[in-house]
Amino acid sequence: MKFDRSIFKAYDIRGTVPEQLTPEIAYQIGNSLAGYLKPKSIAVGRDMRVSSDQLFDGLSEGIIDRGVDVVDLGMVSTDALYFAVGKYGYDGGVMITASHNPGHYNGFKVCRREAVPLSGSEGLNIVVDDVAAEKIEKSPSKGSIARRDISEDFTAHVLSFIDPTAIKPFSIAIDAGNGMAGNIVEPVFKRLPCRVTPLFFEPDGTFPNHEPNPIQPENLVDLQKAMRAGNCDLGAAFDGDADRMFLLDENGVSLGGDMVTALVADKILQSSSNETILYNLICSRAVSELVAKRGGQSVRTRVGHAIIKPLMKKHNAIFGGEHSGHFYFRENWFADSGLIALVVCLELLSKSEKSLAELVSEFDRFVRSGEINSRVDSIENKIDAVGKAFSDGEIDRLDGLTIQYSNWWFNLRPSNTEPLLRLNVEADNKALLDERVAALLEIIRN
Repeated sequence: MKFDRSIFKAYDIRGTVPEQLTPEIAYQIGNSLAGYLKPKSIAVGRDMRVSSDQLFDGLSEGIIDRGVDVVDLGMVSTDALYFAVGKYGYDGGVMITASHNPGHYNGFKVCRREAVPLSGSEGLNIVVDDVAAEKIEKSPSKGSIARRDISEDFTAHVLSFIDPTAIKPFSIAIDAGNGMAGNIVEPVFKRLPCRVTPLFFEPDGTFPNHEPNPIQPENLVDLQKAMRAGNCDLGAAFDGDADRMFLLDENGVSLGGDMVTALVADKILQSSSNETILYNLICSRAVSELVAKRGGQSVRTRVGHAIIKPLMKKHNAIFGGEHSGHFYFRENWFADSGLIALVVCLELLSKSEKSLAELVSEFDRFVRSGEINSRVDSIENKIDAVGKAFSDGEIDRLDGLTIQYSNWWFNLRPSNTEPLLRLNVEADNKALLDERVAALLEIIRN
């Protein structure tokens, strides 16, 4: 059987269908996962992609052939899958999704008990070897498949993070991008007084309106138009499997995930001071400054959910955030949920007399480049060259190369999947930012 090992990534399994990923490969992945986790039951959810049902059939058959039961959650968001694993005590979970990728992609996000993720260095490395070797084992007694509806329990869980009676009747436009957000947003907002303008709530794995990747500005155009037409107080956009969320202020300006991290941290620390907040090293200095101001402790981490979730447990952190729109909560089994982050921000905004833009302006005094990608021949040589050119700064190698100065900093790190270098720069003012970005790109691209 033809098998492309490259579908096994650092944090999940992902590839094109049917070129790289087929029901037969899904069967082997399910069979190997059941052997690796040694569970009694595995919860399986799926998104709305055209290939998700057939991959569910293959994956589930591989699991039950190993004598393990499958709990079919149906079409759910990734954060709902994590919730189900944590809430009901399942031994593992698989979400069939390719997140924000185009419609011809699909894949699997995998976790063990208590929603602890499997990664390329822990768990998925065993599975890929089994699949490559076409190793299949069958139990004398086959497992079963049973359906479970978790929608009411998940809605109640999301709302448990706030006081619903405190929420003001905001006007909010929400773009589900024809992904899973439409299924989870609607029951939550039925219990809140907000006026919602829904965009593309109908799940459609062909993504007829735009790709389900709100980090790209072109995918926010429809949402911004709807906000202007409805004179909305704020907007929110979700990716395909609805675990990531991006906020737009009343002017239609998209806030980075680090700004949302700061907002959620602000709300949490107002009522629970002296707690630990995690943030990845791409986030603005504004995050750590706000946490310190509110009496909390901040821990800077590498990028990636498989890295952050174990650190959340290690530090017993109440909350963690990433620039990419992932937000993690201790009371959510340390797993991420964009929907929980959204309702927490609504409560913060409700208790303030300020607009969203005004709230952010109170702690954000910096300017940022955003992520700038460069294709290079030798990643290590370029990183070394940049390190030598800026050796007078404070250097660390936590994730790629970070060098900090009193009035600016940058991070340069390699992509996990492509021969790319990713550059992020932050400075105290626009002129300094432009000057430093130009100097860095001169080295990186020449």
